[in-house]
Amino acid sequence: MTEISPLVEAQQKFAAAVPFRSVAAQSCVLAQALGRTLYTDLTAPGDSPPYHRAIVEGFVVNTAETQAASEETPVSFAVVGEIKPGDEQCPAIGAGEALRVSTGSILADGPFSVVRMWEANCSGGTFTISRPFPPRFFIEESGCDHKAGDVVLTAGTLLTAADLGVAASLGVEMLGVASQPTVTLFSSGDEVVPHTAALAPGSIRDCNSIMLAAAVTGAGGIAHFGGIMRDDFDAFVSSARQALEQSDMLLISGGTAVGDRDFISDLVSELGELLVDGVPMRSGRPLIMGVAGGKPIICVAGHPPEALRGFNLFGVAAMNRLLGRDVELPTDAVTN
Repeated sequence: MTEISPLVEAQQKFAAAVPFRSVAAQSCVLAQALGRTLYTDLTAPGDSPPYHRAIVEGFVVNTAETQAASEETPVSFAVVGEIKPGDEQCPAIGAGEALRVSTGSILADGPFSVVRMWEANCSGGTFTISRPFPPRFFIEESGCDHKAGDVVLTAGTLLTAADLGVAASLGVEMLGVASQPTVTLFSSGDEVVPHTAALAPGSIRDCNSIMLAAAVTGAGGIAHFGGIMRDDFDAFVSSARQALEQSDMLLISGGTAVGDRDFISDLVSELGELLVDGVPMRSGRPLIMGVAGGKPIICVAGHPPEALRGFNLFGVAAMNRLLGRDVELPTDAVTN
């Protein structure tokens, strides 16, 4: 049996306690859905492409009439018409006849092939070919990308520009996406002051709230700053409870060092269930986590690099769970 690290064990324990896809669905205009998470499967309303079409510029011919062609005995065709992109049907052709086609031109069922322009020796309204062509050569069949009812994008997909292009090709105007989780951030400590404040001896500017809010946004959430909390247990509990009523997740920085841990651990226990009380790893060790009513509470170190590392390892995973993203737990580049 492969032994898992204490870090991975803590990640798995915490992730298992966070409800999967617990945020509500909302409708989003397709053009604004980049970076959002798809809430339900997107299925194809019809075949794509919806008709057979040429994938190169050239001439459509009857395949059987090409089989005798060779360098010694070229076969000649008369060009009797053209199928332009946007035309709704493909005219019939008789023996020895061909139609000029462009990339994307609609084509018919049957034993036809497309001769590429550079393989046709053109002269006036005719051309010759010097080799046989296989059936349906350079013809893209109706439904070759997907059939009606096929799942094109699965729920939990983090929507990329390419995904939006696929959705647009289906005629989609709105997508059902997961609501962005709201995350309330608190900074903790009597020594912490707003990042714009003048520094007095012994004080520390609060850079974590700006940094972690940006990280929350980058992970697909909406960050709200709950304030700098002083070392007053009852006041902190009251503010945290109020934040939990209005948020999907709490993120607290500071107050998790060994000397202060009981304060934050007791805070999490008072709010809900304490799940992780410290993670044995070299950097970012003081991590405390729990849940309250299915809402994750993550407490990271006050030291900015460790705070960001803690969020990347546990906060991102929690947000992925809330959003319904079925992805692997974040990995760690720092040796434990």
